Amino acid sequence: MNAADSVEALLFVADSPTTAENLAQALGLTVGQVEQALEVLGERLSQQGPLHLVKLAGGFQLATKPEYGQAIANFLKPQRQRLSRSLMEVLAIVAYRQPLTMAEIDEIRGVQSDYSVKALLERRLVQEVGRRHAPGRPLLYGTSQQFLHQFKLNDLSQLPALEAAEPPVPLLSLPMESELEQEA
Repeated sequence: MNAADSVEALLFVADSPTTAENLAQALGLTVGQVEQALEVLGERLSQQGPLHLVKLAGGFQLATKPEYGQAIANFLKPQRQRLSRSLMEVLAIVAYRQPLTMAEIDEIRGVQSDYSVKALLERRLVQEVGRRHAPGRPLLYGTSQQFLHQFKLNDLSQLPALEAAEPPVPLLSLPMESELEQEA
């Protein structure tokens, strides 16, 4: 039994991406040996078969190659769980501004967001990450490993860059109609 086969067996039964450190601990190998086994396994899988090794959410996982996607979808008939516009808004706010409180989310959106945050917690895309050291000790929210997994990100640095929007002109700085008439 070689290290690459042992790593493949563990990744096959893992229900989420697994780190090289966890694999090394389970197999009684060094992290270097596991990383070398992952390289060998990745190369072998890329050459043949329906699976490939992917680095995802800070770990490694076996996944089917994209060319088998349609056959798998036909077999499993998955129910697509679409995120509503409000859920996507809240998720984007949390992803780019984390950690933040419910009040901060509400302030950014301009509407109450407790339903959306609760729905994202139930879907395990957002999680409680602590409490703010402020009066009332409000909960802080951040994205979860499930978020990284679902959006096929290795870490948050892979989020697309935000385009800088021009700040809105404050209403107080605009000349009043009566001021314009006086100047004319």
